[in-house]
Amino acid sequence: MGRAERLGANMSARVLSDLWGGLDGDAELLQDLGWYHGDLTRHAAEALLLSNGRDGSYLLRDSHEQPGQFSLSVRAKDSVKHFHVEYTGYSFKFGFNEYPSLKDFVKHFANQPLIGSETGTLIVLKHPYPRDVEEPAIYESVRVHTAMQTGRTESDLVPAAPSLGTKEGYLTKQGGLVKTWKTRWFTLHRNELKYFKDQMDDRLLLFPFQSPEPIRILDLTECSAVQFDYSQEKVNCFCLVFPFRTFYLCAKTGVEADEWIKILRWKLSQIRRQLSQRDGAIRSHSFVFQ
Repeated sequence: MGRAERLGANMSARVLSDLWGGLDGDAELLQDLGWYHGDLTRHAAEALLLSNGRDGSYLLRDSHEQPGQFSLSVRAKDSVKHFHVEYTGYSFKFGFNEYPSLKDFVKHFANQPLIGSETGTLIVLKHPYPRDVEEPAIYESVRVHTAMQTGRTESDLVPAAPSLGTKEGYLTKQGGLVKTWKTRWFTLHRNELKYFKDQMDDRLLLFPFQSPEPIRILDLTECSAVQFDYSQEKVNCFCLVFPFRTFYLCAKTGVEADEWIKILRWKLSQIRRQLSQRDGAIRSHSFVFQ
């Protein structure tokens, strides 16, 4: 579904027409703006920025509370703040400033401006979050499946749904030196796959300073492949290939193993894309100064 179609699903045709009609020449610029994410929801913006962004990452999206307006979502350390961007019909208002065109509004962000949160913390807007980095589609089916299991509706789960790009659960892992199998609690966040002796209970979540140290942290930037494995006597197994070792893991069901493989492969694809973009920027920079 295209951007205009997605927008149309959330606002009336009249409001949509008024919005793009008022933007005039800015409409094309908005479509070309790499960090404009259209009708991305508040929750999805938080999930993307927390999972794959960094301090100072930001994106522009349509406001779901006020059709025809915009919201700027900004990551500030381990949380995401949302700021209203008002389109008056002839200008853009952001904070105490007003910009006569979208082009002037975008220029403002090129200077990495400071923005203040409600707590008084100043955030430097340094990293526009690109639209072409998408969350894995598997999370849509996982969220619907969870709704069916609990009897709640999908909409009920949105505020408390896990961040896209993260996953946790029990897996059985083969030992390195002694080839025995032990069940461990695995957590996937950003580019790290951690495993613990057991799941952290609610008390430890309330007091994170008491949380146990993971048995091991696997840096996925060093992982070369994730694939199903049929060499073991167990079923529903998959492996993660590292230069120093191949880790063999087994899930309870084939569906669960497939979910882990899909999210891990998606992580690897994002890592490779980021490395490719960085290498391209380095080569371009080197060429300029030759």
